[in-house]
Amino acid sequence: MRKSLVALACVFAVGAVAPTAPPAFAQSSLFEVIFGQKHRSRYHRQRQIERYRANQASVPAPKIKGPSFYTYKPDVMKTVDLSPLAEVKIASADPFIIPPFPKNDFEQSLRHLKGYKVQALKEVGDTLIEHYKSNHEFIWVTDMAPNDRAKAALEVMAAADEVGLSATDYAVTLPAADYDRADRKLRQKELIQFEMEMSAKALSYALDATRGRVDPNRLSGYHDFKRKEVDLVSALGNLAATADAGKYLRGSNPGNRQFTALTQELSALRSAEKEDHIEIAKGTFLKPGRESPELKNIVAAIRKRGSDALLVDHGLTLIEYETAGTDLYTPDLVELVRAFQRENGLAADGIVGKMTIGKLAGVSNADKIDKVVLAMERLRWLPRNLGTRHVFVNQPAYRATFVKDGKDEISMRVVVGKKSNQTSFFQDEIETVEYNPYWGVPRSIIVNEMLPKLRQDPSYLDRLGYELTDRRGRRVSSRNIDWFTVGSTTVPDVRQPPGRKNALGELKILFPNKHAIYMHDTPAKSLFDRDARAFSHGCIRLHDPRGMAAAVLGKSREHIAQQIAQGQNLAEPVPVKIPVYVSYFTAWPNEDGSVGYYADMYGRDAHLDKAIQRTAQSRQARS
Repeated sequence: MRKSLVALACVFAVGAVAPTAPPAFAQSSLFEVIFGQKHRSRYHRQRQIERYRANQASVPAPKIKGPSFYTYKPDVMKTVDLSPLAEVKIASADPFIIPPFPKNDFEQSLRHLKGYKVQALKEVGDTLIEHYKSNHEFIWVTDMAPNDRAKAALEVMAAADEVGLSATDYAVTLPAADYDRADRKLRQKELIQFEMEMSAKALSYALDATRGRVDPNRLSGYHDFKRKEVDLVSALGNLAATADAGKYLRGSNPGNRQFTALTQELSALRSAEKEDHIEIAKGTFLKPGRESPELKNIVAAIRKRGSDALLVDHGLTLIEYETAGTDLYTPDLVELVRAFQRENGLAADGIVGKMTIGKLAGVSNADKIDKVVLAMERLRWLPRNLGTRHVFVNQPAYRATFVKDGKDEISMRVVVGKKSNQTSFFQDEIETVEYNPYWGVPRSIIVNEMLPKLRQDPSYLDRLGYELTDRRGRRVSSRNIDWFTVGSTTVPDVRQPPGRKNALGELKILFPNKHAIYMHDTPAKSLFDRDARAFSHGCIRLHDPRGMAAAVLGKSREHIAQQIAQGQNLAEPVPVKIPVYVSYFTAWPNEDGSVGYYADMYGRDAHLDKAIQRTAQSRQARS
């Protein structure tokens, strides 16, 4: 001990008598002088980290971008050269007759296809050549004239607008009934070309009626469908064999009750007289006690759209308003508006905003027609048979419905994605109900919303009780992660344990998909009272999650309650996978066949309408 003290005293003496150390060393603490380089390295490393963090703090946090809308590129029309059919070798029934000779008018007519071209999609053109190379018979011609099969098909194609298509796309000119019988060659040429045009247009109709004119996956990253495949070779064979080609073509359209209801609605809208539409200025927002020149239009709309009971109950108010003609939004008028709001399923707050104006002004006849046509196009993307049991989520209606045997067994309000986090449009199968779920926080939420907070406060997730796992699967603490090094691809797994504050509430209903979208409960119950309910990050929040879980499982509500009451994270498989359609229809039939109309919350109608227009332009430019 005495020797140590002597040595220490010598150190003090050297430092006091001979201060010959370089400046940096001279400024170091006595502790560093005694214990050497190791501590100095740690000290400088800490200073470097602090400087790095100070520099990084000025760099904006990375962002994960969601899907986007595309500039639609329509299916490409091709110029199909039918010359290969003119070179088809005709097989002879008699091997001793060389060369073989044409046996009928069709085979005699094939030579006239030399250099003849039609405008069609590639798959249509390929089908024409494949079919007629091996089938040497007219489909649409009998006795040198268009037959009844052709006339029935033309009638259906001419009525294409009635099923949401465009008759212009399938127009074919009929050969004249009278012709110079002495010029048989000219007639054969005319008829063989009519035959090819008819087959091309009939196949195009069958293709469009089955799968739609627009490929939804080219519209945006929010659309996710495997486009339907249509066996056109079989279709043309069936058209040749059927006695009623019109019925066959008409049957290419969806045959479900929803499409039938939309077809009837479209017919009624187009035959209706021009309506007296009341316009309320865009952007009108009226609170009690304020004034607005639009008040007269608001009252006029209530007169037109309010029920008889409402008009009787508030008759005195309406009479007094007609007498006063004021722009002041008085208490009596507020009560009138509240009654209208209640009658239309809106929040009865007396404030005339976007949702109330939507109900007051209604949807014009022309707008309804547009919405129905778009709905018919979208319905073609879905299966013809939606399933005996299925769940249908319609985002613009903010509603999820469990359908069984064609009846709405349970229907409820939902919250869907906000405009910046739109819910995708796709179909899948429900597989599992999970009770007391964990919430696996999506990477986009961690990076876009949590990361800025975590850079300021690394312990933020620890305090909230979230669990973190690194790339090696090890549990880590939020405060031990350098969040300045975390980017859009290097994100730890973060999940929120089950509990009262869990973002998914009591349960979630899973249909695994690449969009990480599912249905679930939520602690934010008040949002279901809103009229417009686009608040989530993309998933579907259910107003009655226990009811939906019981429906898809085929169990009672008591069973669901018992599973939740255990307080443990449990998963129960759905006995039979149930189709789920997370859809987007601004016009959709109700159970009674009437059609409901909804606001285009994400602006997708405009994109689909442009895609249809581009498709029409592409076809007309080459016709």
